[in-house]
Parts: sequence; structure tokens; C-alpha cells
Amino acid sequence: MYFFAALAAMVLLNLFLPLTVLIPYPWNAAGLIPLAAGIALNLSADRALKRNGTTVRPFEPSTALVTTGVYKYSRNPMYLGMILTVAGAAFLLGALSPFIIVPAFAITMNRVFVVTEETMLAERFGDKWRVYKADVRRWF
Repeated sequence: MYFFAALAAMVLLNLFLPLTVLIPYPWNAAGLIPLAAGIALNLSADRALKRNGTTVRPFEPSTALVTTGVYKYSRNPMYLGMILTVAGAAFLLGALSPFIIVPAFAITMNRVFVVTEETMLAERFGDKWRVYKADVRRWF
């Protein structure tokens, strides 16, 4: 929900308050790179969670601690993928105002989702979580 709200806010800001063009055409097409990387990362993380039989829904208790695949490099690859996708979209839009959404979205994901979910994982998986947390960065 926050993800789609962020994208919608970016488009609306670009339409009604673009401020200034930062990345002109055709250079804005480079935004396809983080956009595609973010989508690929999200799909890979989603598959890993489903393959291990645990939930992909935020705030639902996990039944497995996934530490393989993309989770070997980031504790939160789905949120990282969303942030990359939002950054890619801002780049594609090219104006200054959509870039305001990117850090706001990242901060929201971290404070609202990541911190809460990592607390839940620590409670559920104890030492196994603490070892994983010490070995793998939160983002990348």
C-alpha cells in the first residue's frame, strides 16, 4: 500500500509541481536500471519466502527464518527492492519533486516496517536471528 502511494505521489508531484528538470530525456531512461533491479530483487525475495513456506505479508509471524538466496546479502531485500523501484521511477520522471519521495519512502519503510519486523524475528527465532543479524547487513 505504501509502495503504490509513493509511486502515485511521485507521479502527481511530477505532473502538478515538477519544480525543475534534473534528468532530461533521453538520460532519464537510465532509471530503468534501478527499476528493473528493484523488481527482480522483490520477485526473488518473494520466491525465497514462499519456497520456505513463510509469509510475505508484513507484520504476520514468520514460520521460517530465510537466510539463503538474496537473504544471504540483505535482511530486507523486499524493502530494498521497493526503494530501488521508487528511485528508478523518480529517475524516469526526471523532475526534482519526485526525488523528495524517495528518502521519505525509505525512512518510512525502515521505521514502520523493518524495525517492527526485525523485532518480531528476534522474539521468534532468538539466537538464530542474532547470528544472522550479525552476519548480514540490514540493507545491502
